[in-house]
Amino acid sequence: MRELAAELRGAVRGEVGFDVTSRALVTMDASNYRRVPLGVVAPRDVDDVAAALEVCRAHGVPVVARGGGTSIAGQATGTGVVLDFTRHMNRVLALDPRARTAVVQPGLVLDRLQEAAAPHGLRFGPDPSTHSRCTLGGMIGNNACGSHSVAWGTTADSVRELSVVTARGQRLRLGQGWAGAPEGLRALVEGELAQLRTGFPDLPRRISGYALDALLPEKGADVARSFCGSEGTLGVLTEAVVRLVEAPRARALAVLAYADESAAAEAAAGLLPLGPLTVEGMAADLVRSAAGLPRGGAWLFVETGGASAGEARARAEAIVRAADVVDASVVTDPAEQRSLWRIREDASGTATRMPDGTEAWPGWEDCAVPPARLGPYLRDFRELLTTHGLRGTPYGHFGDGCIHVRIDFDLLTEAGVGRFRRFSEELADLVVAHGGSLSGEHGDGQARAELLPRMYGARTVALFERAKGVWDPDDLLNPGMLVRPAPLDANLRFSVLPRRPVDVAFGYPADGGDFSAAVRRCVGVAKCRTTTGAGSSVMCPSFRATGEEEHSTRGRARLLHEMLAGDLVTDGWRSTEVRDALDLCLSCKGCRSDCPVEVDMATYKAEFLHHHYQGRRRPAAHYAMGLLPLWLCWVARTRTARLLNTLASVRPLARAAKRLAGIAPEREIPRVAPRTFSRWWRRRGPIGGGDLVVVWPDTFTEHFSPSVGRAAVGVLEAAGLRVALPPTPRLPALRGRGGVCCGLTYVSTGQLDRAREVMRRTLDLMEPVLRTAAPVVVLEPSCAAALRTDLPELLHEDPRAARLAERVVTFAEALERYAPGWTPPSVARPVAGQTHCHQHAVLGDAPDRRLREAAGLTGELSGGCCGLAGDFGFTKGHFEVSSACAEEQLLPAVREAAEGTVVLADGFSCRTQLEQLAGVRGRHLAEVLAEALEREVS
Repeated sequence: MRELAAELRGAVRGEVGFDVTSRALVTMDASNYRRVPLGVVAPRDVDDVAAALEVCRAHGVPVVARGGGTSIAGQATGTGVVLDFTRHMNRVLALDPRARTAVVQPGLVLDRLQEAAAPHGLRFGPDPSTHSRCTLGGMIGNNACGSHSVAWGTTADSVRELSVVTARGQRLRLGQGWAGAPEGLRALVEGELAQLRTGFPDLPRRISGYALDALLPEKGADVARSFCGSEGTLGVLTEAVVRLVEAPRARALAVLAYADESAAAEAAAGLLPLGPLTVEGMAADLVRSAAGLPRGGAWLFVETGGASAGEARARAEAIVRAADVVDASVVTDPAEQRSLWRIREDASGTATRMPDGTEAWPGWEDCAVPPARLGPYLRDFRELLTTHGLRGTPYGHFGDGCIHVRIDFDLLTEAGVGRFRRFSEELADLVVAHGGSLSGEHGDGQARAELLPRMYGARTVALFERAKGVWDPDDLLNPGMLVRPAPLDANLRFSVLPRRPVDVAFGYPADGGDFSAAVRRCVGVAKCRTTTGAGSSVMCPSFRATGEEEHSTRGRARLLHEMLAGDLVTDGWRSTEVRDALDLCLSCKGCRSDCPVEVDMATYKAEFLHHHYQGRRRPAAHYAMGLLPLWLCWVARTRTARLLNTLASVRPLARAAKRLAGIAPEREIPRVAPRTFSRWWRRRGPIGGGDLVVVWPDTFTEHFSPSVGRAAVGVLEAAGLRVALPPTPRLPALRGRGGVCCGLTYVSTGQLDRAREVMRRTLDLMEPVLRTAAPVVVLEPSCAAALRTDLPELLHEDPRAARLAERVVTFAEALERYAPGWTPPSVARPVAGQTHCHQHAVLGDAPDRRLREAAGLTGELSGGCCGLAGDFGFTKGHFEVSSACAEEQLLPAVREAAEGTVVLADGFSCRTQLEQLAGVRGRHLAEVLAEALEREVS
C-alpha cells in the first residue's frame, strides 16, 4: 500500500488518500454491501485519470469510479483504488442553448446542470429522486432514469458523446457509427447479430446487463449508448456531451387516489396515451402525513406540462376525467407541487423502515416489467413476499413498470441471509416470467448480476463476458460487477457489526436500545450531501460549509460503522478518525428531521465523546463551556457579573482567558446580565390569576438574556395566564449548584455522567410541578429540545423524565393551547431571521407561524443553522465553519431585509451570531410582542 500510494502521489496532481478516514468513507454506497478499498484518488483532470490507471495496472490493483455514492446495488464500492470525481471533475464545461447540448464532467451533480440549463428554458430529462446529490457520471454508469422517463427516457436517451479512458490508457470518444469503439468490438457484434436481435427484452426500463443491442446497425451502432449502464466496468468516463430538452413553461400535478397499490398499478398504463410527463405511484405505508393528498390507500402522481398554466391544468383535469379514481386533486401552485414531490422523493429513505419501525433493505430496489403487466406482477410479488414471511412496500415509476421496494430482510443472521438468497432467486424468476428486467434503473451491481443468466440465458451472459474482455482485458475496472460477479449474499455490510448490543448511555428507544441499529439507520441515500437550495431544511450545515464527505451526516455514520466493525478503524471509542469527523458536527439535530431515516448524529456525537474522553483529560472548551451553567451559577451567587464583564472588555485579559478556555480568538465573550431572570422574578412575583404555566429559567435566559424571560412573563400574563417559576433548592450548598437545568451543555460536550446527575437533580426539583397539570414553558429552543429528547433518552429508566418531556411547550405553543381566545397585539411589520435548528428538527414551528400571522408579522424565516450552535462556534478552530454556516442562509436574509424589518431569533446562539457577525440585534418573539403590548397601553 505504501508503494502504491507513493507512486500515485507522484503521478497525479489530485489528492491521494490512503489514510483510514479516506478509505472508511467509501467502504459503502447506498446498498447492502461493503468493500474496503486500499485508497482513494480525487483526479483533477483526464491526465490524472490516465496516470492513476497506469499505476494501478502496473500493480494489478482494481479501480472503481465513484460519484455521489448513492448506488443501490453495490457497484460504487471496491477493494482497490476508488476514483472520486466529485471533488474536482464536477463542472459544466459548456452549454449550447441552440443545439440543446451541454458538455459535463462526471462528478457534476445533476441539480447544478439543471440550474445552468434553466435560464435557457432547458433541462436534463432524467431526474432521479437523488437529483440534489447524484452525479452525471453515476447516472451514465447506471443508466439512471427518474420520474420523467415516460416523457424523456433514460440517461442513455440523453447521451450524445462520451469521452472515456480504458484500463490500458486508451482515450476514446464514443458516439454513433462505431465512433470510439475499441478494437475487436465491431467484430464481436457482427458475429452475434442474431443473438443481439433476439436476446434482449423490449421494455422501457431494461437496464440489466450490457446494452450491446445498441450496437446493431439498425440502431446506429451507437457506442456511447451501449456504454451507458456499464457500471464503470468497461472504461472510466471523463467527459460527456448530453442532450437537453425544453422544459414546460407551466406544470400541473394530478394526484389520483386509489383504494390500494394494485388498483393504482392497473390504471397507470392506461394513462400513457394522454402524454403525461410522469406517472409515479406510492401507497399510504410510505407517507408520514397524508396532509394535502386526496383520500385513498395509494396514489398516482401524474404531472402534465403546457405553454401556460391553463393548458397544463386542462391536461391534468383531462387525466382526472379519464381515470377511474376514489378521489383526485389537481395542484397548480409550484410550492404545493414541490411539497408533494418531496413526499415521493423521500420514499427512498422512508422505505428503509416498515410502519412498525422494523428495518427494511434494498436488494430488489428497481426491477421493471412491461407497464401493462404491472398489476398482475405486483399481486404475484405480494404473494411471494407472504410465502417467505417478508414485508415490503412497493412504490416508484408505475408508468414505466418500474418498482422500488425495500424489504424487511434479516441480513444479520445466517438463516436470514439464506432466506434473502432464496427469495432473490425466486423473485428473479418471477420478474422474467412477466417479461421484465432485474434492474430498471439502478443497475445490477452485486445485488443482481449473479442472477443475469436467469434473465438473459447463458449465451447472452457469455457475450457480456466477451465484451468486457474487449474493453478491459485485464479485468481492472470494477471487477465482480455485471460479469463473473460476486455472490449476492457476499460482502454484506452488516456482517462485520457486533452481534451483541454495545454498552451505551442513551436509551435509543427507536432502535431497541441498540447503538449498532442506530448507526445502521444510515443507508446512504445522502440527502445530507445537498449543497444548495436548502429552503427550510437544516441538514447538514458543516457539509454545506466544507463540501467534505467526512463532514456530512452520511460520512460520520460511515466512520461510526467502521468503528463498530473494528477492522479498519481499530481503536473503537478512542478513534481519532471518528473524533475528528465529529468535531465539525454542530449538533444542530437537523438530520433528526431532514434525514429520511431520522439519523440523529447529535446524539451519536454526544455518545461518542462520552466514551472517547471517559477517564481522560478533555479539551479546555469542554470545561469552559460544557460546565457553563455551573460557572454562571457561581457568578450569580457571588454577584460578580459586572466585574467579569469589565475584565472581559480588557483585550489582553480577554485574549488570555479565551486561550485558556479553548475559545476562538475571533469571538467576543458575551456579557453576563448583572441581575438574573430569577432574581428579577423573586422581587417582582406573580401577578393575576388564570391557568398556571411554569416558565423554565434556562441558563441562557437566566444569565445572558433575562429580558426575554421578563417579556415572556408579561405576554403570558396579558393572555390571562398565571405564571410561576420552578422551585429552587432549599439548602445553600445546593443553591450554589444552581436550580433546574436541562443539561444541554453537558450533553453537547459528551459529559453524560454529569448530564444525568444534573437531570436527576432537576427532576427532584420539578416533583411539585409534575404533580400539577401545569405546562412547562421553555423559551430557549435548544433547551426545550433537550428536555423533549435528551432527557427521556438519557434517563429512560426514570418515568419522571418522560412526564417532564411531555409537559414541555414552546412560548407559542403555550399561548395557542392555554390562551386560545387571546388576541396578540398588532405589530404589522415584516420579519427576517431564522427558525432555530432545534425547533425545526424537534419542536416544530407551526404554532410560531400562526402566532406571527395573528400579530401581523409578515414574511418567512429562513432555514439552515446559524452556525454558532451553543459551544460549537465559540470553540477554537471552528470560527471559519461557523461563519460559513451563517452565510449560507441567515446573514443574507438579514442583509436583504427591508428597513423596519423585525429580526427574529428565539435562540441565544442565533442572536449572538447575528450580533457578532452582522452587528444586528435579533429578538425573541416574546420581546417583540411585549413591546407591542406596551405601545398599546401607552
